[in-house]
Amino acid sequence: MNNIIKIIKILEKKQKNLRRTTLNREAKDTKHFTPFQTLISCLISLRVKDETTEKIVSKLFSVVKTPEEFVKIPTKKLEKLIYSSGYYKNKAKVIKKISKDIIGKYNGKVPDTEEELMKLYGVGRKTCNIVLSFAYGKNVITVDTNVHRVVNRLGLVKTNAFEKTEKELEKIIPEKYWREINGIFILFGKRICVPISPKCSICPISKYCKRIGIKRSR
Repeated sequence: MNNIIKIIKILEKKQKNLRRTTLNREAKDTKHFTPFQTLISCLISLRVKDETTEKIVSKLFSVVKTPEEFVKIPTKKLEKLIYSSGYYKNKAKVIKKISKDIIGKYNGKVPDTEEELMKLYGVGRKTCNIVLSFAYGKNVITVDTNVHRVVNRLGLVKTNAFEKTEKELEKIIPEKYWREINGIFILFGKRICVPISPKCSICPISKYCKRIGIKRSR
């Protein structure tokens, strides 16, 4: 068993009772969240704390749920509903455009392939992989700031961009673990391996860490 598998298993065990992120929980609640709602949640969550995202999407989806409803809702009303997410005007514009495209180009169904998802206005690599993984259960690695920071600090990869991190992780992690990486490392990155002064003294995987780029820790 190589170090990455040991790291994954240790963090899974240590964090099994902790509350996962909004999108990670949605992945386990497919009866409630549709692929379209997962996509919209992801767009709203950009640069927003998870707790804030959860409140916003809960309120939003109590008013509008489908692409058709998002097209019909007045832009000002949509902006008001997502105001606390920040960049709300731009997010409302993106959501409106995506909703129209999904209706006009995909018969109201969110695409389930990387090629088609990446054609949607405002959808980047991270959003694409979240939809593929969380909404459609496909084996992809979703890399965000936390995942990128943690795996580089550990010395598992040496990359300077999210997409490069994704490709390098694919080489060293068995595919059966790909979908779990996001949830595992996000929690770890928020609780212990934080951006500034990580809590190395209580880190359960410290013996596997090369401490790349760490100048000061707790």
